[in-house]
Formats: sequence, C-alpha cells, structure tokens
Amino acid sequence: MTFEEAVQRMFTQLGNSKIMALATSKDDKVLVRNVSCVIYDHKIYFKTDQNFRKTKQLLENPNVAMCWDGVQVEGIAVNKGLVAEEADQRFAQAYRKYLWGSYNAYSHTDTEILIEVTPRFVEIWDQDQDQRGFQTFIDFTKKTVQIVYYDEK
Repeated sequence: MTFEEAVQRMFTQLGNSKIMALATSKDDKVLVRNVSCVIYDHKIYFKTDQNFRKTKQLLENPNVAMCWDGVQVEGIAVNKGLVAEEADQRFAQAYRKYLWGSYNAYSHTDTEILIEVTPRFVEIWDQDQDQRGFQTFIDFTKKTVQIVYYDEK
C-alpha cells in the first residue's frame, strides 16, 4: 500500500464527521474528552470555547492526539480564530449539516474558536480477510506507510 492509498483509506474511514476523543497535555496534566469533528482537506476540525481547560492546554502545547474506533491520530492543533469569523463559513456549514445535535446545542459564537488538526502520525488497528489483526502506521512527515501484523500465525 502506498502512502497516498493509506491516507485516502484513513480519511475514508473517518468520513465527513466523527465524535472523536481528543487528548491534550500541559505540565504533566493530560485531559481527554470527546469533540465533534468535521473532516475535510486531509485535516480534522472542531470548535471549542476559548475559555475551556482543553483549549488553554492545546494553545500552549499544540501536540494533540485524537481517536475514533481504532484510528489514532497524532497531530498539531492550530487556532484558526472565531468560528463566526471564518471567511467562507465552510466549517459552520459542514458542522450544521453533519452534526446537527452538537451544532444546535453548542452555539456560543462569541467565544467559540475553530481548531484545525493536521495529522503527523496515524496508527490504525484493523483485520484482514482471515481476521488477523494488524496495524497500519502512516507517517505524514516522512510520507511513509508501514503495515505490521499483531500476531503472525
């Protein structure tokens, strides 16, 4: 499998949106919680209140990890500014379309910022047609992919 094929497979698995676990850390304190994500342009986006602990952590330490159903993403988080001020409103439109419940419940536009996560390293747990477990490691920095079987039989 090529790097490009692995990346496409990963983003196909994630689809347009997911509720993902987000881990942030600062000063040996690690927080994890679910965030409602929209996925496009090979990046993961979510909104959060700029006053939350998780937000303060990721703004000081942009190294984050995200996970959904066997897909673990290590990446760099960037504050893209207030969601309400996004020029083309692409995130807001997708968020409303794919995550209506979250969109409707969390609409504090004066303090909500858009966070963009660029993947650096991804680990995907999977099984082949014979039900043998394996991991796919995608290194976005080196543009490499490696498949490692968990239990060779």
